[in-house]
Amino acid sequence: MRDKVNDPARIQLMMDSIANIEEFLLGVESYESFESNKILCHAVIYNLQCIGESVYMLSKDYKDTHQGMDWEAIEGLRHVLVHDYYQVNMATIWGIIQQDLQPLKTFLSSECFVPRD
Repeated sequence: MRDKVNDPARIQLMMDSIANIEEFLLGVESYESFESNKILCHAVIYNLQCIGESVYMLSKDYKDTHQGMDWEAIEGLRHVLVHDYYQVNMATIWGIIQQDLQPLKTFLSSECFVPRD
């Protein structure tokens, strides 16, 4: 059984991973400049894996009471990135970071307890 007590820590890890991705992408204006930077691509993928693992480890109670996010899709991305990495399409990753990252950040910031330093 997953520990509810750790849900806030998992939320914080997701927020930290989003902040990392945002920082890594500063000055990156196009898919071409993203895709051509192998280190950047791997850094972003790693942080997306961290987000997915955090979602995977969230308690069922938390997910059930915070249904405004497609938790299964986030977990599914994690499974692809970790287990089917040879199938990762960088254009898809670019689309995710352009379209889905900010809504996740907004949701986590507004709907969830996020511990602050």
